Amino acid sequence: MAKADKTKKLKKTAKQKQVKNKAVKQKGKSPSKKTAKVKAVKKKEPVKKSTKKSTNKSITKKVAEKPKVIKATVKKDSQKSKAIKPAIAKVIEKQIEKPTINKPLKEKKQVKKQQTASPQFVEADKNYLKAKVKTMLISQPKPENDKSPFVELARTHNIKINFRQFIQIDPVNAKDFRSQRINLMEHHAIILTSRIAIDHYFRMCNEMRYTVPETTKYFCLSESIALYLQKYVQYRKRKIFYGQNTINDLVDVIKKHNEEKFLLPVSDVHREKIVDLLDELEINYSKAIFYKTVCADLSDFGGKLDYDVLVFFTPMGISSLVKNFPKFKQGEIRIAAFGQATCDAVRKNKLRLDIAAPSKESPSMAGALEKYIKEVNKR
Repeated sequence: MAKADKTKKLKKTAKQKQVKNKAVKQKGKSPSKKTAKVKAVKKKEPVKKSTKKSTNKSITKKVAEKPKVIKATVKKDSQKSKAIKPAIAKVIEKQIEKPTINKPLKEKKQVKKQQTASPQFVEADKNYLKAKVKTMLISQPKPENDKSPFVELARTHNIKINFRQFIQIDPVNAKDFRSQRINLMEHHAIILTSRIAIDHYFRMCNEMRYTVPETTKYFCLSESIALYLQKYVQYRKRKIFYGQNTINDLVDVIKKHNEEKFLLPVSDVHREKIVDLLDELEINYSKAIFYKTVCADLSDFGGKLDYDVLVFFTPMGISSLVKNFPKFKQGEIRIAAFGQATCDAVRKNKLRLDIAAPSKESPSMAGALEKYIKEVNKR
């Protein structure tokens, strides 16, 4: 009986366990500690929202408080700014100075364009005399042949013409040239403004015992100057460039050879136009004095000039006239001058300028004289 009771009890307990398991499956397992924590976290979510709201409020409060802090700093900084103002003023002055530095450079470029576009023309005085011309004195050496335009002018108009140089060229010796500290061997490009410059350049090369290399480049103001080089070099085997009587004609050629170091042989009395142009082009060059221009001795004239027209080509010729003839009175003598500098020298010495060149109608001195003679000798 006891065994039967035990089996009954075991069956009851087994049934009870099965019922419990079914109930657990239907209702789900009992919540563990982890799930309980998750639920607690989920329940605490509204707490997080509340914290966000509180932080936003604090941020808005800080933003609202910022202007107060800024105002305070501005008041403090305003005191410091008084000490900083001088430094700021210096910076502003530097920024203002930059455009003022660039302005003169633009003006130089404009001047350069004007020089290349048209030469400087001169005009004679309005009260010039219109008496007939029978005699004329040219302040130049007598030409070697009769191909001079002045000789042809005298033939066509039946005028007596004489040549006499009012200035004298004295050579600079090798000792004085060395004092200029110019090395001829460093210069392989030569700018030649006249035949006199050619003569004294090669003279100095001989005195310095320097043989001019065949690769030397020659830049001449005119074709006649370039052809005169045949006296010293073989024309065909040299690099020779020439313009039309002005340095502006050689600007493009000089720019192409700007890697060379140029040499400019000049007199102690010379025009600064070429020097200024080379400075504007930023050319590497050396200006050297090879000869000196002085007043010639004209005492053989006896203090009188019995000519209708006196023709001058340089300011030095005018100064020679004043020096050799201190009691000179112009009267009916006509004065002709070539170039702006020569015309200015005539007026500075209180003389009347009757014929001027170059002009729009007559670019040469011979052309200006012919125009004047045609107008005057008709009467």
